[in-house]
Amino acid sequence: MSALTFRLRAVPPVSVDASVLSPHRLTGLTRAQIEALQMALGNRSVSVADLFEVSGDDAQHVIVESANERLTHLGAGLQGGTLVVEGDAGAYLGLGMSAGRIGVSGNAGIFAGCEMEGGSIEIAGNAGDWLGAALPGDKQGMRGGLIHVHGRAADRAADRMRRGLIVIERGAGAYLGARMLAGTVIVKGGIGANPGFALRRGTLLLQSPPQHLPATYNDCGRHALLFLRLLERELRARGGLEAFLPLPRTVRRYCGDMATGGKGEILLDATR
Repeated sequence: MSALTFRLRAVPPVSVDASVLSPHRLTGLTRAQIEALQMALGNRSVSVADLFEVSGDDAQHVIVESANERLTHLGAGLQGGTLVVEGDAGAYLGLGMSAGRIGVSGNAGIFAGCEMEGGSIEIAGNAGDWLGAALPGDKQGMRGGLIHVHGRAADRAADRMRRGLIVIERGAGAYLGARMLAGTVIVKGGIGANPGFALRRGTLLLQSPPQHLPATYNDCGRHALLFLRLLERELRARGGLEAFLPLPRTVRRYCGDMATGGKGEILLDATR
């Protein structure tokens, strides 16, 4: 069996809801049934065959070729299997996914990994605003799983994050981990202003000092935390996260946000 492959015929004129191109939605369907599936293109519907050339037959391994930012909701609700996006992904990549793996060779748009509950997302390029966050009006963002961004994340990454692990290799924008409820975020590279704003619980492990740290954090000194050894063991066990290893042996710990209970922490690498 070969991977079920969708090659985009041309760049769509407007955004397309591509959530149907997921293993759990395609398993058990014939080629004709897959090609006849409907997708929202702006304010009208088109069939998969109108936009894509379809080949292959393994619905547990789906590849979207020539992808671009106008393909939104790729992997939304994913329940298992593998989705490979060759190119860029639009908004809402992996929205609410509970299992499986998504890999993107390019960049991802806003709300990637939004409210995901499990599985993993790997983005070779950059991620837009609200990575692993909550939809507007919702109280909880990412609730489990792993997001690995090889590039940079824009503003508000991990906003309202509830559980899980986010690792970012080349820095993040402003308000990283704002309103976090729990979970762990590791970032190499530069950080924008106000990380951990209104954070309730959880850990931000940062390689570099942020542009501005909220005044509602207390400097609790230098520490060698056992938690970091356990976290390093987890990263090694997961594989593919060598860029973050080894974790620092000593960190400067800032506890906060004191305005929202002060049960969270920002850890800065103190070995640099």
